[in-house]
Order: sequence, then structure tokens, then C-alpha cells
Amino acid sequence: MTSFSEFHAHIYFGSGTKDTAKDLMNNITDNFSLEVGTFHEKSVGPHPCWSFQVKFNTTMFGVFVPWLMENRNRLTVFIHACTGDNLLDHTENVCWLGQVQELNLEIFN
Repeated sequence: MTSFSEFHAHIYFGSGTKDTAKDLMNNITDNFSLEVGTFHEKSVGPHPCWSFQVKFNTTMFGVFVPWLMENRNRLTVFIHACTGDNLLDHTENVCWLGQVQELNLEIFN
């Protein structure tokens, strides 16, 4: 059995949902002591949409993920484990809140 210790949540947005994403980012920083990454107004890495990242651990998973479910304001959220195997972490060790998006997995080959 694999034991996960760290996760990333990537919150996806676009030009029409930028303000909603900024509000969510601020809401996260106001309510949690989590590392919040850059607000990317472009596609980065395997992600097909603009996004920002939130890092959290197993202890916070049961608190933060349900909170995201209630507060994401219809934004899509891609959550994955961080095991060091990027391809596996972006294909098998994942969960989605909202609409599933196709990732650019070519970068992991």
C-alpha cells in the first residue's frame, strides 16, 4: 500500500473566471496556513488552463478538500499526490472537483 504524505491542488480558471479564482486564492490564504503558488495567467506544465497551486499534507486533506468542495465556486480543481513519479501522480493518484480536463502528459516522457 502506498502512503501519500503531500498533495497539490491546482485550481483552474480562465479570463472569464479570473476574479473568482483570485477571490478563492485570497479565501484560502485567509483560512489556511498552506503554501499557495503563483497565480498563472497562462498554461503551465501539464495543465491545460490558467491555474494556481496549493500544497498540503495528509493531515490537511480531510479538512482542505471538503472545504474546497464547498468553496470552489464552480472552478475545476485537480488534486494529485506527490510521490516523485510525475506521470503516475498526474494519471493515477488524482481526484477532480468539477469538470475533468485533459492534461498534457507529453512533458513527462
